[in-house]
Amino acid sequence: MGLLQEITELSHEFGTVEYVRGGGGNTSVKDAETLWVKPSGTTLCGLSEGAFVAIDRKKIGGLYDVQSPKDPSEREALVKDVMMGSRLEGAEGRPSVEAPLHNSLSAKFVVHTHPAIVNGMTCATDGKAACQRLFPDALWLDYIDPGYTLCMVVRNEIEKFKAEKGVEPAMIFLKSHGVFVAADDAEGIRASYHTIMNTLRDEYRKANISMELTVGPDPDAAVAAEAKGSVTSALDGIAEVDLSLSGDFEVYKGPISPDHIVYAYSFPFVATPSPEAIKQFQQTNGYWPRIISFNGLVFGAGETRRKADLALEMSQDGALVTQLAEAFGGICYLTDRARNFIENWEVEAYRKTQI
Repeated sequence: MGLLQEITELSHEFGTVEYVRGGGGNTSVKDAETLWVKPSGTTLCGLSEGAFVAIDRKKIGGLYDVQSPKDPSEREALVKDVMMGSRLEGAEGRPSVEAPLHNSLSAKFVVHTHPAIVNGMTCATDGKAACQRLFPDALWLDYIDPGYTLCMVVRNEIEKFKAEKGVEPAMIFLKSHGVFVAADDAEGIRASYHTIMNTLRDEYRKANISMELTVGPDPDAAVAAEAKGSVTSALDGIAEVDLSLSGDFEVYKGPISPDHIVYAYSFPFVATPSPEAIKQFQQTNGYWPRIISFNGLVFGAGETRRKADLALEMSQDGALVTQLAEAFGGICYLTDRARNFIENWEVEAYRKTQI
């Protein structure tokens, strides 16, 4: 079996809702000269062998020696230009922003995902201590802005880890982000994920925490229609939206991870919607709400039905992460500085356009 066929199969296997939502997560495979990486904004489950972006490893490795600008927007623009310029002739698509991180690992296969089972730990107050106890041979990294900064910090930490233990880490847990798994063969990827998921499931069972989110029943048609009318009326003049409806669940209160911010935004609107209340929310947060919870119902809102569905799906994922985090000291929301970086990051703006 060829390398691209193997990474495509792994992408499909770990592109289910158990591991990622929307266009989250990324995968890659490499040989000595070339890195093939998932394009930004695409879904793992929808990848074909021809979709991977072929990158010259030597060229993208030049990023490690770049004197990067201090201004975040200038720095990320430089990184994007270098990555696009590293594509082999004929390669199409925009490489995943984490391509330099994939390249810095010597392992042939790399699979990065954001399972709720994992983020119950990585997004928890005591996640680091839990990780060191449960996965002593893994590398844990406190929260780092995604993109170039993340790649450089991870590269340095990998070198330190290798100097201390003689090998690169097979598992890298990122606070408020997810996990990277690296191996020289596909079975190594599967074995590591099997260990990760089963170990964490055992912890949730010991803590008597359900790994399923409880969602209330769907309302009858008349109630749903009235509620939808209230939301549509409240957003009139602000946005033309489509809506996705769910029964009640405990929506999260703040920014959990980059993916949650991208698809459901940082804060939900939890109140009976009215034009005045929605405008006040928009003035406070800088955007109209993508999650609206009231009267035992939760709406996902978006410019298209796909975006509305994703907002609701990611909100439920965040609610499950919050529930699971109770096993490790409770949820730890991103700081305002980290949240602002994600909300204003060009890379995430691009990813939204790909939905």
